[in-house]
Amino acid sequence: MSDLTEGLIALAGRSADIIPSRAVLFARLSLLDWMTCGIAGRNEPLAQKLRQLAQMEGGTGHSTIICGSASPARMAALANGATSHALDYDDTHFAHVGHLSVGIYPAALAIAEQQDLSAAEVMTAFLLGAEGAIRVGMALGRAHYNLGFHQTATAGAFGATLAAGRLLGLNDVQMRHALGLCGTRASGMTSQFGSMGKPYNAGIAAANGVECATLAHLGFTSADDGLLGHQGFVGAHIPSEARTDVDAGAGMQDAGMQDAGMQDAGMDDYLFPDNKYKLHACCHGLHPMIEALLAAHQMSGVTFDEISAFILETNPRWLAVCDIKAPRTGLEVKFSYNWLAGMTLRGDNTGDDRLYQDALAGDEELRAFANRITVIGNDALTDLQARGSLTMRDGSSLPIWFDLADPLAEDVIIAKLRAKSDTIIGEASAAIWDLYPRLQDLGARDIGHALSLGAGGTGRAELGVTS
Repeated sequence: MSDLTEGLIALAGRSADIIPSRAVLFARLSLLDWMTCGIAGRNEPLAQKLRQLAQMEGGTGHSTIICGSASPARMAALANGATSHALDYDDTHFAHVGHLSVGIYPAALAIAEQQDLSAAEVMTAFLLGAEGAIRVGMALGRAHYNLGFHQTATAGAFGATLAAGRLLGLNDVQMRHALGLCGTRASGMTSQFGSMGKPYNAGIAAANGVECATLAHLGFTSADDGLLGHQGFVGAHIPSEARTDVDAGAGMQDAGMQDAGMQDAGMDDYLFPDNKYKLHACCHGLHPMIEALLAAHQMSGVTFDEISAFILETNPRWLAVCDIKAPRTGLEVKFSYNWLAGMTLRGDNTGDDRLYQDALAGDEELRAFANRITVIGNDALTDLQARGSLTMRDGSSLPIWFDLADPLAEDVIIAKLRAKSDTIIGEASAAIWDLYPRLQDLGARDIGHALSLGAGGTGRAELGVTS
């Protein structure tokens, strides 16, 4: 069995007592951010269709579906994973090359509700599952994504399997089988972007994790190493030129770590605290620019009308993703440097998803400002950095810079996530964030109860402890 598979199995069995406090903090924050995104996405068409599917399939209802009835764990994981990714407003881990919370938390919560476990156990299982998914994502490398695979669904399914398997109490042999089954089950394509299929990918990851862990718990067996073994998942899902290394036993996890710029990361390092939260309702590639412009406005008082030209430098890979020069719809605005720059400097609330209507693409003021913007690719910048220069009408110049990799203080992160939650789910935000200081004392079913009530728009007084 490969070092990576053995490491993942050991990771899943790690004691909660030795996990660093900052990693625990980020797991707590991600739980509430995931709940926020799930409640916000409850009325999306795909969420409604998945609730219909759950009703059609029936089964014993142990686990909560957001804005739906209790369902079997696998179906709840599917529906909640897709629903929480419906607005594409959830967190991102750039080494994993995907979204962790939407693929792993739904699986962990569904199994924990079924088993009547604690919220603390949910968060620990999520964190260790996320750490595993990051390492699988790094083993696959960005080349896997470039081939058309959606790491949120592929690498994420292994994280969901680890989390669900831990909560089911799988032993090492059972966990090996669960990961092996995941190797033949994990799926998800980037060709689905722009359709209901993209958030469905997140649901697939969560459902696959529940299914594989449950089957292993029932005694189902698999290949010895479905991840890095001969013709295993990694070798079959990376470019052909890398497969010789896998077949020869040269651990592709090392190549993946180098691809992610994290070659020194081992199983004892906690990588999840590098997770980044979406604070603006648009492509994450735009966030460094937005934050840099916000900082310039706050420090210098620069306004929209004072600028004669804006030159932005970004990592070249974003040019193919979020450099739509003349968006035609509200969705395309979410992938436009030109529009988001003007919106930010004008004072628009870029964190409000409701702002991105099709009419915004026809905003003449934004169109005029877009003509003053030049976007340049710069290989020296990481995915998380933006650099540029604002030229004022008086001839002066103002440099801008931002790096999302710079850590934020705990109180700053909490304040920003709370503001995001207030914006997109209204009064339910207070009820969700009232849980924050009490999470360690709650049960998984309390979290499910909060999701069902919050999705119904109920007030904070009704979100008490139920178990």
